Amino acid sequence: MTALPRKVRSSTELPNARWLRSSHSTGANNCVETARPRSGPWSGLLAVRDSKDPAGPALLFSPESWAGFTAAFQS
Repeated sequence: MTALPRKVRSSTELPNARWLRSSHSTGANNCVETARPRSGPWSGLLAVRDSKDPAGPALLFSPESWAGFTAAFQS
């Protein structure tokens, strides 16, 4: 069995993803957006993309990996 890629070339490849911008975002559009794909092979993962490039690539993380990453900034 082949592991799924941890990135997609275009976030448009994630159908039905509802992208959310960080509450810390400013009006300058310098932030990241996250989504949880609801269907397809990426269901259950967390997708992250650059808010300045909504059709650009997205990185995919397990919920546990993303929680560990964001916890490092809350200390």
